[in-house]
Amino acid sequence: MQPSQMKSLFLAWQAPTRAWFPIGMLNADTKSECYAFQYTQGALRAESEVGFQPLLAFPKFDEKYEASELFPLFSNRVLGSSRKDFSDYLRSLDIDSNDADPIEILAISGGERQTDNLEVFPKIEKKSDNSFSCRFFLHGLSHVSEAGQQRCMLLKSEEALQISLELNNPVTKLAVQLSTKEYQLIGWAPRYLIEDILGAVPKFSDLSAKVVRVNDINVPFNRRILIELSGHLPSEFQPMSSNDFQIIKAITL
Repeated sequence: MQPSQMKSLFLAWQAPTRAWFPIGMLNADTKSECYAFQYTQGALRAESEVGFQPLLAFPKFDEKYEASELFPLFSNRVLGSSRKDFSDYLRSLDIDSNDADPIEILAISGGERQTDNLEVFPKIEKKSDNSFSCRFFLHGLSHVSEAGQQRCMLLKSEEALQISLELNNPVTKLAVQLSTKEYQLIGWAPRYLIEDILGAVPKFSDLSAKVVRVNDINVPFNRRILIELSGHLPSEFQPMSSNDFQIIKAITL
């Protein structure tokens, strides 16, 4: 029997107010072809605060949806392997074509589509030595200054970046800024990292960010700069453990 290779992704929804809510969790074992989706408490908070309704693909908040293949809501967010530009797409994600699976692709790409307001992001896993690492594309590059955009195109692989907390971001209020060593703002970390970084930052000793890949200018802004964030979390701190990330338990009669 093959060992389980379960991977977890969260699904986030952006409200008309531009606020983001983690609304669901996908657990996937691609080797055994087992997939399960459940809503999280963030969906109920979104329902209460801004009127979120269950997605058509998953019509009940308290249901566990299971399948032997990846649900279309997620698979449709991955570029088809038959596309002639698929190899270039994987290269832009820094993924080896021999190891690529749709879950790994979604974890880095975010699965954003212009036709809806959903986004996918990976569950951050803490290792036995309390270390973690995650990769993501730099957010907000189109909103930084022209000088910041020009500096981005001069970034090199393995180049270290500065991390700072922004307390008055006009959109999210709290944000995690990323800057070059000379403190040129180039963009932001994803919203899903804000709460965990704020919760653990007083005890971080080695939180760091670096450039993994700089893609060509013909690649869209949202896939231009690939970043890796890493460090050691406090032993008592579990990432993504707040109420919004907790599964809605099915009601049993």
